[in-house]
Amino acid sequence: MTLLGDPLSRAPAEQGEASGADAARWANLARRVAAGDASAEAELAALFHQRVKVFAAARLHGSDTASDVAQDTMLAVIEALRAGRLHEPFNLPGFVLGTAKHLVNNHHRKAARSIEVGEDPPDRPAGAAPHWQQLDEERRAVLRAALLRLHPVDRRILVLTLVEGMHPREIAPLVRLKPDVVRTHKARAVKAVADEIARLTRSGSTNHI
Repeated sequence: MTLLGDPLSRAPAEQGEASGADAARWANLARRVAAGDASAEAELAALFHQRVKVFAAARLHGSDTASDVAQDTMLAVIEALRAGRLHEPFNLPGFVLGTAKHLVNNHHRKAARSIEVGEDPPDRPAGAAPHWQQLDEERRAVLRAALLRLHPVDRRILVLTLVEGMHPREIAPLVRLKPDVVRTHKARAVKAVADEIARLTRSGSTNHI
């Protein structure tokens, strides 16, 4: 029996359009997990763990954290099913995907916060060190000073764009703005950082960092 093609590669709206047989299968599996059936939990993991891992690896640029995200997703889904938080059991694939997206976004938020305070983001893949790690201390100080002068929303958008490689449509829900507005903020932030770096470089005023 197929898994709706690949349930983690389809849009949420599409996942809800399962056939009657598929819907009944997902609902039955969800109810068995909710009832504490260990074999149902094993079946859930067999069906979704690897798919979630691949999904997370793509969104996290191959980060080793993808394995943790997959494991945490399975645990979170099982906990939610046991607590009765899935009101439409037939939409189990969509629920798994939504949980995985939430955990991936949490990772992006933690990485962004690390950057904002001048730390290295967690779990960067080998060979993908951020550009600022290649700079000498003086240039890092200039860049950090420029970033700290940005509005917090602009700084977060810039970090998610340049470090995590996220698109405006992906960033929009994280900052509660429309994608077009995110693009405007990004352009403004890029210009502001460039201008500030130029100013600080000319004046050499990095002693306050």
